Amino acid sequence: MKFAYKFSNLLGTVYRHGNLNFTPDGNSLISPVGNRITVFDLKNNKSETLPLAAKYNITCVGLSPDGNLAILIDEVGAALLVSLISKSVIHQFHFQKPVHSVCFSPNGKKFVVTKDKVALMYHAPGKKREFNAFVLDTTYYGAYDETTCIDWTNDSKCFAIGSKDMSTWVFGAERWSNLIYYALGGHKDSIVSCFFEENSLDLYTISRDGALCVWQCDTELNGLKPRMSKQQTEDKEELAKDQEEEFTEEQQGKKVQGKVSENEQEGRKKVKYSCAAKYFFNKEGDFNNLTAAAYHKKTHLLVTGFASGIFHLHELPHFNLIHSLSISDQRIASISINNTGDWIAFGCSGLGQLLVWEWQSESYVLKQQGHFNSMVSLAYSPDGQYLVTGGDDGKVKVWNTNSGFCFVTFTEHTSSISAVTFTSSGYVILSASLDGTVRAFDLHRYRNFRTFTSPRPTQFSSLAVDSSGEIVSAGSQDSFEVFVWSVQSGRLLDVLAGHEGPISSLCFNPMKCVLASASWDKTVRLWDMLDSWRTKETLALNSDVLAVAFSPVGNELAVASLDGQITFWDHENAVQTGSIEGRHDLQIGRKELDKITAKQAAKGKSFTTLCYSADGQSILAGGMSKFVCIYHIKEQILIKKFEISCNLSLDAMEEFLDRRKMTEFGSMALIDEGTEDDDGVAIPLPGVKRGDMSSRHFKPEIRVTCLRFCPTGRSWAATSTEGLLIYSLDSGLVFDPFDLEIDITPSNVHKVLRQKEYTKAIVMAFRLNEKKLIQEVLENVPYNDIEVICSSLPELYIEKMLEFLASSFETSRHLEFYLLWTQRLLMLHGCKLKTRSGKLLPSIQFLQKTIQRHFEDVSKLCDWNCYNMKYILAISQQRGIKRTAEESENDEELQNLEESSSDSLMEESVVLS
Repeated sequence: MKFAYKFSNLLGTVYRHGNLNFTPDGNSLISPVGNRITVFDLKNNKSETLPLAAKYNITCVGLSPDGNLAILIDEVGAALLVSLISKSVIHQFHFQKPVHSVCFSPNGKKFVVTKDKVALMYHAPGKKREFNAFVLDTTYYGAYDETTCIDWTNDSKCFAIGSKDMSTWVFGAERWSNLIYYALGGHKDSIVSCFFEENSLDLYTISRDGALCVWQCDTELNGLKPRMSKQQTEDKEELAKDQEEEFTEEQQGKKVQGKVSENEQEGRKKVKYSCAAKYFFNKEGDFNNLTAAAYHKKTHLLVTGFASGIFHLHELPHFNLIHSLSISDQRIASISINNTGDWIAFGCSGLGQLLVWEWQSESYVLKQQGHFNSMVSLAYSPDGQYLVTGGDDGKVKVWNTNSGFCFVTFTEHTSSISAVTFTSSGYVILSASLDGTVRAFDLHRYRNFRTFTSPRPTQFSSLAVDSSGEIVSAGSQDSFEVFVWSVQSGRLLDVLAGHEGPISSLCFNPMKCVLASASWDKTVRLWDMLDSWRTKETLALNSDVLAVAFSPVGNELAVASLDGQITFWDHENAVQTGSIEGRHDLQIGRKELDKITAKQAAKGKSFTTLCYSADGQSILAGGMSKFVCIYHIKEQILIKKFEISCNLSLDAMEEFLDRRKMTEFGSMALIDEGTEDDDGVAIPLPGVKRGDMSSRHFKPEIRVTCLRFCPTGRSWAATSTEGLLIYSLDSGLVFDPFDLEIDITPSNVHKVLRQKEYTKAIVMAFRLNEKKLIQEVLENVPYNDIEVICSSLPELYIEKMLEFLASSFETSRHLEFYLLWTQRLLMLHGCKLKTRSGKLLPSIQFLQKTIQRHFEDVSKLCDWNCYNMKYILAISQQRGIKRTAEESENDEELQNLEESSSDSLMEESVVLS
């Protein structure tokens, strides 16, 4: 079970493409990130990426009214029906063509999908088990171009769809005698959104050129009359004569075909629409198209986003402007409003931005942005609580592994980051960049307090810091030198020359003052810091060296070279102890434009990043592939291979090319087609000033740029094209007994516990190794007996007890009780544990991480309570002093402040309990 790592979270990517959705309670936001979806819990300040993935990038998400189900549809039309409760895929379906939008009816019984020129209405999946979850009910025709948006009336009787042919169609979800379909025009550009007014058939339509039409209906929702069966049969015969087979479906449902003919509308007493008003948005520029819109029916709030990053808030139906603000200089791709109308979510696909804005207080609830270029490097903090990443955009971001959010971004670098690392204290971050600087950042004050430079401008490609955090070194890729600085003074201590090629990797020995530098000159040099930085050893290899890593104990050195091999060295004696041939394990995919097969291309591929596990018994390796491999060092065998992505929207994912994309002139990928999408490039006629011809669609290539194991040993992280992927050990129910015998059963454990033989009960529970049973036994121990039991506990179970305590701190509220156990164990067995520090280090660091998190939470609460107590004392002292007339006027304000502070105290105490 040691290598049962499973995907747990995706950081660094908060929004890619598609529509945002708030959950029905309004506290969580669902955002599509590539071929996955992330749920941002805004109330508890946590983000979680669901452990499921589509085959291509997700373009639209439909959420059921109860918030239990979601339909995810990717860019080729494949749909996944997902349960948000169990976080699993229930059903799969393929719509055969790209889908533009999907929307559930408010009563949850139907959902509508728009694709091509039609709208398809399906029966929504029920709460009972069904053979087919997607049953087609009705196909609606009418639009002459692609359909773009959907909106339902409150009672689910009718829905409206907008189209790129500048028309909006209103259809009856059931067969009404006075409303089968109705076509609305009045626009000069494609429809972006359409919205019904609350409990009404009145409609708002918004087009891409910034025009808003207000349509009034002469009939109320209650005025819709059901169709009689006789009329129904007559209409079926009438429609059968005029129908054209424009669209075929495997599932045969009813069809409604709309035609714009005034004679039919006048002949019957049908619903009529009239244009009550037409408004135009201030676009502030000729090329600033309206790209997204959302409407909150209860508060009559309309939010519109533009291609320049500006958004407007209007009150309808009078079109009163409330706010006009700019959130970025990129196109706003999606807007969503929560159920109360307080929070507005914006997604910008250009930079990968996600913002949640509270418009009444004009403040941000959430403001996140990933690296808009690829991530290059990452590092864990010593306690495993934080992650730092560096990207090609020149930004250094620090992420909280518990919440999944980025809490600080450093932007001082002017070129792409090549390496990042933490010092041993965990409060200083060092980053190397191609701009010729190495910068040190303080996590207490969030500032750049040191900048290290070389005498001549050079580009730094690698970085390492020693175990004390006092010495930092960086390797150059153009002058072939290694520069060494002092962190305290910022002075350049030495320049290490000797390599004849660019420095590819640096690593300090964690136990000794030895620096290993790898270069493209096929050598690894070992520099002794105590002996005036002289070359201690030079290890010669058969190929260019790409990565180097020391084991956690410091007795072994792993080297990855260009020929696809990982070699292991005893650096003290300069002897090679083993090697792994890993080229075939990479399984390189074939890119769309590759002239050679993937098998031939793999001969030139190799691992580009290495990382030892926390216990030093295995090594993690990755490169220009979708696979990450874990090898056992002693046995030199592949233990497990992780596929980090199944997203076919990325290049080099498949081993063989699809023959359907091959023509006699070559691959279809060579053709740069002009698209008419909002985010695409329209190829115009000569002389037409529209679109940017320099912009092209491209498929990013899948690759793993950096791997790091968490010091706690519970997880590992990888920076890839998808983002920052975190894999952790599954904390679910796993039966993994230890030294099990036939008489060790839960009933026998309870029997021994009732006899108050606590030490025996703890040993039996650990041998059965069920977490709930161990917790029950420990929590039944009287706190007065903890010290006696800790002293009598066998040495073999001390490590297991510490691991259990570390995991219990994450969920349990019995903080002081478990702290007593931890303190007694470490005080009584500390000397014995120190002799096995290498093996116990991950468990101790995991324990430190959980205790540190609780310490920070409780200290914040205590500081807040101390402040409130001081404030209350100051107020009480003021009451006895005579005040002037001006001060007496402020009595009411002081009382209000006093009440608010007492309310906040009550809230904090509730949170603590």
